[in-house]
Formats: sequence, structure tokens, C-alpha cells
Amino acid sequence: MGNVSYYTAEGLKKLRDELNQLRDVERPKASQAIAEARDKGDLSENAEYDAAKEAQGLLELKISKMEEVLANARLIDESQLDTSKVLVLSTVKLKNQNNGMEMSYTLVAESEADLKAGKISVSSPIGKGLLGKVVGEIAEIVVPNGTLKFEILEINRA
Repeated sequence: MGNVSYYTAEGLKKLRDELNQLRDVERPKASQAIAEARDKGDLSENAEYDAAKEAQGLLELKISKMEEVLANARLIDESQLDTSKVLVLSTVKLKNQNNGMEMSYTLVAESEADLKAGKISVSSPIGKGLLGKVVGEIAEIVVPNGTLKFEILEINRA
């Protein structure tokens, strides 16, 4: 049994598109490369054939891994998300108690994390520290260079 991971509709679509690209475009290309290398004659000293076979093996591995991820992927039902607590897909407005700065983060699945876009993984130290907190609560998060204290100012759904 693989690990269940939660995705937004957008994240799931990206995953499916990537898998379809591998199956429908890359797989036939790999078979084609093997066929072309095979046609060049003596397989015992045909490095091109070996390389093509290896590339195909890696591709098949990647495809089966992605199929497994998709099989265990669950769509996050955004209508079921509770905004009284910090959950996956919550956008949290925080005030850093150490320096008074305010910031907003959206908690997302690890595969969708993108710090530049303000999306942090629920499995990151900050993500874990914020989960389950309510407005007005102080989240204390231990990071390598000390403890961060964030006051939860507001919680919205992404």
C-alpha cells in the first residue's frame, strides 16, 4: 500500500498530464529508438541498443511510480475545509512575533510547495507548526537557528 497524498484539482491535473505525456509520447519514442538501434545489426556490440533499452527501463520505472502516486492521490475537497483551524489549503496570515512582520502562506501538499509563490508544504517545519492552530494562537516553530513565534491573524481557504 503506497502513501496517500492529497492534491488540489490543479495539482492532480498536472500529475495526470505528465503521466499521459510519458505514456503517449515518451514510451512510443523509446520503443522507436530500440527498433532503430536493433535494425543497425549486431546487438552484441551495439551500444546504441543498450542505451535505448536502459532509457526504456528508466522510463517504465518512472511511469509505474507515477501510476502508483496517482492511484494513491486523493483530491482535497475544498468545500469540506474548515476555516476555524489551519489545514491543508488554508491561507494563513501570520505576524512574526520576533520582528513584527506580517506574512501570508498557503499550506499545500509537498509536491505543490513553492516558496516564491507563498506556498509551503504541510510537512515542512513551519507547515507542521501551523496545522491545527486557530486565530489568535501563537505557533512556536523550532527552526535550525532558533524558535519562531507566529501569531495567527486570520485563516482563509485557498
